[in-house]
Formats: sequence, structure tokens, C-alpha cells
Amino acid sequence: MITPHSWLAQNPHVKTIRVAAADLNGQARGKRMSARYADKVEHEGTRFPLSVLNLDIWGEDIEDSPLVFESGDQDGVLLPTERGFVPMPWLQGAPTALLPMWMFHEDGRPFDGDPRQALARVLDRYKAKGLTPVVATELEFYLIDDSSRQLRVPRSPRSGKRRPGAETLALRALDAFDIFFSELYEACEAMDIPADTAISEAGLGQFEINLVYSPDALKAADDAWLFKLLVKGLARKHGFAASFMAKPYDDYAGNGMHTHFSMLDESGDNIFDDGSTAGTDMMRHAIAGCLHAIPDSTILFAPHGNSYDRLVPGAHAPTRICWGYDNRTAAVRVPGGSHKARRIEHRVSGGDVNPHLMIAAILGAALIGMEDEMTAPPPITGNAYAQTLPEMPGDWGTAIDTFAASPLMKRIFPDEMIRNLTLTKRQELRDWTELTPEEQVELYLDTV
Repeated sequence: MITPHSWLAQNPHVKTIRVAAADLNGQARGKRMSARYADKVEHEGTRFPLSVLNLDIWGEDIEDSPLVFESGDQDGVLLPTERGFVPMPWLQGAPTALLPMWMFHEDGRPFDGDPRQALARVLDRYKAKGLTPVVATELEFYLIDDSSRQLRVPRSPRSGKRRPGAETLALRALDAFDIFFSELYEACEAMDIPADTAISEAGLGQFEINLVYSPDALKAADDAWLFKLLVKGLARKHGFAASFMAKPYDDYAGNGMHTHFSMLDESGDNIFDDGSTAGTDMMRHAIAGCLHAIPDSTILFAPHGNSYDRLVPGAHAPTRICWGYDNRTAAVRVPGGSHKARRIEHRVSGGDVNPHLMIAAILGAALIGMEDEMTAPPPITGNAYAQTLPEMPGDWGTAIDTFAASPLMKRIFPDEMIRNLTLTKRQELRDWTELTPEEQVELYLDTV
């Protein structure tokens, strides 16, 4: 293990550090300090109010939260995660490193309002059953010139021209931003983010990068969180914006964050693999759990007002609660390929999610499906949009209320998490309705 002293000795150019944890919206909340204090913060952590992980999207206190005035706005203790320091190559000032943290109470108990702790709770339940989820994510984002009121694709650093339209799987669309992507991959390597394939997507200036499978779902969530920080920061360094906003353009596809997972037993065997294309009964139980939980957990897959503009029929995002083999119109898909890699793809989430809460919801639902031996409906074939099937909540307010009242969510998340998230989203919904459409886009464009 690299200690802070040895890490700094290997990186003497680093002069400042950041310490940060993810709040409920996935926003990095933390502090800046001199690198001379790296050893102290690594071993002792740091402190800030528990309520800081329960701010709204504007960074404001939740007015009726018991974490603020009712409790005296008590401090929590932030301790480093397993990752240790990572560079922040998007900054142009003094060389800087980030130390990801998570929140605990003074007596050492995990803080139930911390999204990372919520995922850890779910994984502890898997561990008790001798199971290990293997998780990968696919993240879509737009590169956008937002220097005027009209959002446009940025000029290519190579040609100085703007691409006139969307180009699905076009190498020239990738090559137009080769300098950006080369720097992005170099930064991912330095930050230990397992970035794999990049493609151009269906939207104007839209791209997708896959993060490869990890048998550590906490690391997979951390990777996705850090990747979003990196892409947004690096884009600004290059003079444009990168947006994971669910639907930045009315006329183009939204941004998704698809999650793939398989399941290993204590022998390292994939319990979803039966040697055929069908998969095991255990896989179908997990699928049933995922489908059953979609209405109650939609707020975690579509957490913002703009999220629901993506969830419309025929827009490359699922709206019907169903599953199928190699069917991208379904909410849950079983991809083709080798039976040894039999896995489940959950396709509901937008790019604007908090990865820790999203993965906790998916894995928690799959576990309930396996524990309860739930029966999945028959897999669909053909176009899910054209079929009469159950639908997920179609608006933000309904999704919030469904989550808040759900007995199922209480089997996945602690009461404090459910309360905090519900209060946060209701405050955001109230204030969001007062914004103009232009202000709504400006709020989310490179925030989420």
C-alpha cells in the first residue's frame, strides 16, 4: 500500500490536494488544502457537516431537513476510500490530487445519508451470501459549445469546423476530437479509471465510453463518478462543455448510463450461466427483481426534472417495464455473446444519475428477486414501444412520491437515505418549476 508520504515522494510536483465525497446528486463536496497535510488527512480524515451530503442541486440546504437546525448541524467524519489519491489533470493551476472520501459518524458508524455507504450496505448482503456482483457501466455524454444561447457541437480542434449532423459509430466524429479523447484516455489511465471502447452516438456531438467490468461494485461506482468529473473538467480545459444531462437537445437522443452485471459464486463461477443462451433460473429471478423495482426506484434512474424528457417512446430510452434477449427497446436486456459472460443489462438510467445510488438500486432489486425467487414475465420480442406493457412513472413528482411510499425501497435503503432523498427532490421540484426552459438547461448542462 502506498502511504501519503511515499505517494507524495513519487509525485513531488503535486502542491495542493482536494478531499471530496459525493452528495445525493453526485456532486463533489469537499475542501482544498496544501499537500503538506496529505498525511494528516489520510490517517485522521477531515470533518464537515452531515448536511453537506444532503444539499439540493443548487448547493442549498434542505429547508425541512432534520440534519440542519433541528440537530444543530452536526459534523460528520470523512475518511478516505480505498482508492487513495488520484490526479486532477483537468486543472490548469498548481498540480493537484483528489482524495475521495466517505462519511461516518463520530462514533465510527457509517452515515446512512452517504450514497456510497448505501451501496456498501447492499454489497455486504451479497457478501453474506457468498456472491460477488461484477459490474460495468456505459456512459453517454455530449460535447457542446455553450458559449451562446444556441447549443451547438464544438468546432473540431483539427479542422476548425462543426460537424453538421449526428454520425452513429463514425470514426471521423471521433477523429474530429482526437486531441480531447487522447488526453481523456491518458487521464483515465492516471486515475485508474478502466476506460475501454469509445464510439460516436446518435446525437449531435454525442459519444459513449464503456468502463470495463469490475468485481468490486464500489470501485465501479467510484469509477463512473470520477469519470464524470474528469470528462466535464477536461472539456472545459479544451474550451467547451461535456454534458451528461439526460436530454440537452429536444431533437436528439438523450444520454443514458447503462449498467451490466453478472454474478459470481464463491468458486468464481457465473451463476447466470447455464451453458446456453437462455441463462439460469437465478438470472431470471434477478431480472424479475429488477423489473419489480423499476417503478419504485425510477427517481434514482431519472433524478432530475429534465430526466423525464429522455423517457419518451421511440427515443432510444426504455419506457416499458419488460425484458428481452438482445433487445434494446426493453428496460432490461440480456445481451448475446458467450454464455460464460451471461449477464443482465439495466438500460433505464440517464447519464445524470448518482452512480452509487443507481447501482445500489439495481443490485438491491436483483438480490430481492433472487431471495424471493420472483418469477419474471416472458421475455418480449420486437418493439417494446408498440406493445401494451407496464410503464414506469412518467413525471418527476410521481416518481418521488412512489419512492417515498415504497416498502420495497426500505429493503434496499436505510430510512435516513429515503427521507433525505425525498426531501431533497421535493425541494428541487418546487424550485425547478419556477425556472424558464433556458434556465433549466443552464442548471443541468454541466452540473449533473
